[in-house]
Amino acid sequence: MKHLVVLTGAGMSAESGIKTFRDEDGLWEGHDVMQVASPEGFRANPQLVLDFYNQRRRQLLTVKPNMAHYDLANLESQFKTTIITQNIDDLHERAGSSHVVHLHGELFKARSTFDAHDVVEWKKDIILGDVCKKGYQLRPHIVWFGEEVPMIEKAVSICETADILMIIGTSMQVYPAASLMHYVPQKTPTFFIDPKPNISNQKNLTVIAEKATVGVEKVIEMLRYL
Repeated sequence: MKHLVVLTGAGMSAESGIKTFRDEDGLWEGHDVMQVASPEGFRANPQLVLDFYNQRRRQLLTVKPNMAHYDLANLESQFKTTIITQNIDDLHERAGSSHVVHLHGELFKARSTFDAHDVVEWKKDIILGDVCKKGYQLRPHIVWFGEEVPMIEKAVSICETADILMIIGTSMQVYPAASLMHYVPQKTPTFFIDPKPNISNQKNLTVIAEKATVGVEKVIEMLRYL
């Protein structure tokens, strides 16, 4: 089987009703991003940060995968399919995808503020006083601004083995995730799906200016001829 590597961003889940929580003025629920998505913000006001992610977790419990999620999962019967996502939702897994790498963490997990490797499944609110086995406060298992992206090396190694690359619903402007497309072998056919693509045409690149559900369906048709 050929190895299909898929990079997904916020546009992948938008049609499922996942809110971005980012206002038109760039604020997140009225807060500067560093207040709610940074280690400094958590130290300054842990209650605010926990409340912000508790809202997101509650919302995730109310939505379902869209057809693009299911279409990618179904491709596993034709390709060795690996999904590398910037999203912190579990919609790829719920749709049936079995090889998913989360670059920026997972909303349905919590981790110790003492040991980043002490991670637990968590679908309810995290409140002050929820602690790990060693007695340290739990925090969302999310990669915040200014923190290392522990899965990036694994993602790079996956991209280096790609026979086909599909990019869905991401600006490819946020690093280090944006660098991943440059690690695929030089002649790898690449498909970029986004309603407002801001990537220039280059060799082996096909740009599809559509939302995820429409674009994925179009690419699947094209894959028949590869």
